[in-house]
Amino acid sequence: MNILIVEDEPLIARSLKRLLEKKGCTVTWESSGNQAIETLKKYDFDRVISDLMLQDISGFDVLEESKKKYTIQEIGEKFIIITAYSSQQVLSKAATYGCIVLSKPFEDLHGAIDTFIRGKSSESV
Repeated sequence: MNILIVEDEPLIARSLKRLLEKKGCTVTWESSGNQAIETLKKYDFDRVISDLMLQDISGFDVLEESKKKYTIQEIGEKFIIITAYSSQQVLSKAATYGCIVLSKPFEDLHGAIDTFIRGKSSESV
């Protein structure tokens, strides 16, 4: 599985990258939303894990730009938003894309890693 992590906090990004690689995933990490958009234009990913609050743009801006390459259904299947600010407004906006939202810090890190790998199919478990 090929995964893109869009996270501006290096400790979180490196930890997630290491844990996902231990599960056999190939992981690319971008620390800025604009760089992530450029990476998404060039490469295909099975999953995109994006922080909501980035230094340059928001995770939703990354999602919007992704509509140029992916359908809304594909975005809903590929993208997972991670955020420390999961208000009802954030959850509602994520729902318009069909995305999973996970709150940081993760209550269950192993469950979060499983969700990152399995995506929507892990919701029914």
